[in-house]
Amino acid sequence: MDHVDIRNRDRLEEALSGTDVVLHLAAISGVDDCDDKPDLAYEVNVTGTNNVAWFCKKSGAALCFPFSMAVIGDPQEFPITVDLPRDPLNWYGRTKVLGERAIDTFADGSFPAHQFMISNLYGRHEVGGLEVSKGTVINFFVNRALAGETLTVYEPGSQSRNFVHVKDVADAFVKSAERLVEQRAAGETGVEKYEIASDEDPGVMAVAELVESIAREERGIEAEVALVENPRSGETIVSEFGVDTAAALDRLGWEPAETVEDSIRGLLSESE
Repeated sequence: MDHVDIRNRDRLEEALSGTDVVLHLAAISGVDDCDDKPDLAYEVNVTGTNNVAWFCKKSGAALCFPFSMAVIGDPQEFPITVDLPRDPLNWYGRTKVLGERAIDTFADGSFPAHQFMISNLYGRHEVGGLEVSKGTVINFFVNRALAGETLTVYEPGSQSRNFVHVKDVADAFVKSAERLVEQRAAGETGVEKYEIASDEDPGVMAVAELVESIAREERGIEAEVALVENPRSGETIVSEFGVDTAAALDRLGWEPAETVEDSIRGLLSESE
């Protein structure tokens, strides 16, 4: 397997030569990392994504790319759809908008592409003995419960987010690749956009209380939950965070299979 830097277009194109479908996941991911290293975030998320899309334009390879809900910023209406206006609140979101637009432009008339707006990832799994994990509030609460520490919830506690498991996202990418192969063979070009999310959008306090309950039931751990002052001045405070995933079901045959409760039970049992 070749390992190349997507900022190096010549080496990237050499490594991808003969590819039918490109799954472009290389990125500086997360608000803090992009704020700390804005130049690197631009080089990877914008220039690198342009390089990948340019390869697809020249070769006709299909492209799958996740561009994050951060492109929306502070949503004003629900359910979330890919058609909402782009209004990112941070540099991470802005780099993702630029990547999204580049693919829109390059794919038109040249190659088929799928772009995915993915909700908050959680969970972990193993690939070839390597653990793949996404740190979220769910993992945070489980780890604190196991360490005998208080589960701290930022006020007001009712703020909701949609959660989707990494296994379900991986399944969406597989189904995307299968459809892209068919579209490429049929000579189709242009972008299709999908929302990848679950029907679970609990508030932070509800997640903490679920971890508290399962930790007691599964491990006999008495975890304490505490509501504390919220240091995040720009946090979106909504009591529901619905996402419209109808397109993914209709065109990809995708729907989520994992649940937050099962994941919490799994995280707690695996740590024994």
